[in-house]
Amino acid sequence: MPSVPNTESPAQRAAAVERQLADLERYLDPDGLTRIVGELEGRMGAPGFWDDQETAAKVSADHARASRRLELWQALQRDAGDLEALIELADEDASLAEEVDQQLADIEGRLATLEEQRLFAGPYDAGDALVTVNAGAGGTDAQDWAEMVLRMLMRWSERRGFTVELLEVSAGEEAGIKSATFRAEGENAYGLFGAERGVHRLVRLSPFDSANRRQTSFAGVEVAPVVDEVGAIEIDDDDLQIDTYRASGAGGQHVNKTDSAVRITHRPSGIVVQCQNERSQTANKDTAMKMLRAKLLELEERRRAEEIAKAKGEAQDVNFGSQIRSYVLHPYTMVKDHRTSFEMGDAQRVLDGDLDGFVRAELLRQAGGGSSAN
Repeated sequence: MPSVPNTESPAQRAAAVERQLADLERYLDPDGLTRIVGELEGRMGAPGFWDDQETAAKVSADHARASRRLELWQALQRDAGDLEALIELADEDASLAEEVDQQLADIEGRLATLEEQRLFAGPYDAGDALVTVNAGAGGTDAQDWAEMVLRMLMRWSERRGFTVELLEVSAGEEAGIKSATFRAEGENAYGLFGAERGVHRLVRLSPFDSANRRQTSFAGVEVAPVVDEVGAIEIDDDDLQIDTYRASGAGGQHVNKTDSAVRITHRPSGIVVQCQNERSQTANKDTAMKMLRAKLLELEERRRAEEIAKAKGEAQDVNFGSQIRSYVLHPYTMVKDHRTSFEMGDAQRVLDGDLDGFVRAELLRQAGGGSSAN
């Protein structure tokens, strides 16, 4: 999103920062965060803490998350306190104006990052995400488009600092992919990727049409929370069909070529998951079962959201197959989100992973903050 010059004076911007900090303090509860960090440190220092690796990893992650929030808050408070003195000095020395502007922009950016935490209220929002991209209508063009969407989402993941692991890729017949699944690991990955769930539509001149005609293609994005606890969702072994096959297809260095890829079909729901990333059949099966649990949990969450919407008499745009965004490359370039009206004219920038504006606008809409058109 192109930057818009801020016409407010430094004093006005600093006052706005103070108001935001006061509002955030009520939400974050720094004293409560300090207690939580101390309690978690106590647990981590107890004898035998690492005997239960799974519990220890969860406690460590909770400690890291709480510590990051507390440290970010404390640094913001400290820097905002220094800001007032700097602004007063700049009133007497015009050469400090640029430094004041840079300091304000830095504080405003970190405030926005911390405020983002308020947009995640779901039980799994803070955790990792399992993201699947499927080619839709449009033949080879759609499979090529699905690969472009996969690249866009993985690049955005990396820009956000997430660890990305490509789990499965099914190559297209001529180009692109039929489907692919990756795991994004990092704070609020599931909450953030939820804004990308739905159908992405592309309009362009087809590179696969000898007449170079305009083509519309579709790709669907599914997002599920990663659930490591086996008891989080019950699965009956009798409901499963497990097949093994030789791994193949796109993915390059990301996907290991093995003889032990695993495909699992959950008969009651029709959900199919597959994994070819690991080097053993057992490891692939374990990963595929985690993927299945994640997708079944997402299915439950979807049904729950639909039931709540029905009870409230709301329109059913909570369905996870609705068209959310259009990417137009011909006859002009524009990417527009149909839920929020947020748009960018630089389509290539979006395809290279600049999705923050779209995601934030959708999260604000979901939180009741309205749309945020560019």
